[in-house]
Amino acid sequence: MKAIDDHIKDELKSRPEKKRDWRTYEQMDVERISYAINLLKHLIHEAVSAIHIYDSDPGRPFALTLEQKVKLLLIKQLVGKSNREFAYMLEIFSMIAGIDISYKTVERLYSDELVIMALHNLHVLLLKKKGIKESDATGDGTGYSLTVKKNYESYAQELKDKAKENRNDDKGKQSAKKRKTFAYSFRLMDLRTKMYIAFGSSMKSEKEAFDNAINFIKTVDVKLKSVRLDKYYSESSYVSLFDKDTAVYVIPKKDATLNGSQKWKDTMREFVTDTYQYLKEYYKRENSEAGFSADKKLFGWEIAQRREDRVDSALFCTGLWHNLFNLNR
Repeated sequence: MKAIDDHIKDELKSRPEKKRDWRTYEQMDVERISYAINLLKHLIHEAVSAIHIYDSDPGRPFALTLEQKVKLLLIKQLVGKSNREFAYMLEIFSMIAGIDISYKTVERLYSDELVIMALHNLHVLLLKKKGIKESDATGDGTGYSLTVKKNYESYAQELKDKAKENRNDDKGKQSAKKRKTFAYSFRLMDLRTKMYIAFGSSMKSEKEAFDNAINFIKTVDVKLKSVRLDKYYSESSYVSLFDKDTAVYVIPKKDATLNGSQKWKDTMREFVTDTYQYLKEYYKRENSEAGFSADKKLFGWEIAQRREDRVDSALFCTGLWHNLFNLNR
C-alpha cells in the first residue's frame, strides 16, 4: 500500500499543470444553468401530472397548487435564503406572480408528502431524459453543517484525532454532538453523465446515509454495472450489499482478511492480480469529491432546516439542482 501511495504522488508531481480558460468555463456554466431553468417548468409539470390525488374531504383550499409548491421549494433551495427571508422576497414578487404566502408555508413545503413524491418523479424523469439505464458509478459521503460555526472536514478530522487518543471516553457525548452539528449525505454518481442516481441522508451517521442511498437506488430503474467506494466501506458486509454482476472497487484496509462472502474474495483477488487496472477504475472516485465541492460552492455548506425529514428534503433538492445543471453537459 505504501508503494502504491508513493507511485501516485510521483505521478501527480510529473503531470504538467493545466491552465483553465475561465472565460470559456463561465460561459459554459451559464449555458448549462439557462438550459436547466428553461426546461424546469415542463419537467415539473410532467412530474406532477403523474400524481393523482383522491381526497373526499374538501377542507380548506390550498393557497398553492402542487406545481407551485415544487417550484417554490426548488427555487428556495437554489437562492439559499432562510424561510423568512424567502417569504419576504415572495412579497415583493407577488406583484408579478400573484403568490402571497407566509414563511411557515415555505417551511411546510419540506415535509409535504405530495411535494416529496413530485420531487422523486422529477429525479426519475431527469435520469430517463439523460438515458441512464445502466451505470458505472462512484459513491461518497459528506456532511452539511447545521450551524455556521463548524466546517465538516476540520470537524471530522477533530473526531478522528480524539478517537485515536481515547476510543471509549465521552463516546456518547461525541455521538450526540455529531447529530446536532451535521447532517450526513451520501450520493451515488454516474461517471458518464456526472449526474446523481441515488441519494441518502441521515442525522446520525454517514453509514446510515449510505444505507438509505442503497435503498433509494431500488426505486429507480437503473442497473449498477460497477461502483467505487472509499476505504470506510472496504469490508465484506458492504461489498456484499451489491448484486453479483456489480463490480465493486475498494482499497483494502491494512488489516483486511479474506473472511467474508465470495464476492468479497473475488474483489480482493482482482485487486491483487490486476492492481494497475483495478486502481485506474478505483480512482475515478475523485468525481464524487468534485461533485460535492461544486455543490457546496453553488448552494453553500449549511442546512437551515432542523427536523430530520426536512433536512432530507433540502439535501434532495440540492441533488436535483446538480442533475438539472448537468443535463446540458
